[in-house]
Amino acid sequence: MAARVRALETILTQKGLIDPAAIDAIVETYETKVGPRNGARVVAKAWSDPDFADWLKRDATAAIASLGFTGRQGEHMQAVFNGDGAHNLVVCTLCSCYPWSVLGLPPVWYKSPPYRSRAVIDPRAVLEEFGVSLPSDTKIRAWDSTAELRYLVVPERPEGTQGWSEEKLADLVTRDSMIGTGLALQPEAA
Repeated sequence: MAARVRALETILTQKGLIDPAAIDAIVETYETKVGPRNGARVVAKAWSDPDFADWLKRDATAAIASLGFTGRQGEHMQAVFNGDGAHNLVVCTLCSCYPWSVLGLPPVWYKSPPYRSRAVIDPRAVLEEFGVSLPSDTKIRAWDSTAELRYLVVPERPEGTQGWSEEKLADLVTRDSMIGTGLALQPEAA
């Protein structure tokens, strides 16, 4: 795939249809300004700051915007928190509504019809396919994103991370954990 992308970029550059600097700027934007790192910062702040976590529960759009993450599919957000015997999973059953400013580009599987239908019909089986096995008494709730409202899952904070900085905590948060198809990494993974 990488070779195909380079070949296509080379051809388009040679024909004068694109400017490599513009491509670099777009890539840099998605690598550093838009993407899962933004959402990881939101989650890490919620884990370490109870007042921010409360604000995130009440008004996720404003709380997230306070960290500078707004626009492009993230205008109206709701945060849902895992824990207390509950696990949240995000899906968009109609298309692929996704909070780009917080999670970056959506994964290919997020847009696939099998994920979009099965996540609602049998979320426990879908989670197991992602390697997430939850206790049978854990309630799983699928949240259906729409053009008007998108969701951010705040995974449970791993044990053994008390006293960690927000930056270090953010390293434990994955894109999949913020969709609900994964869990936060364990401390030894940092």
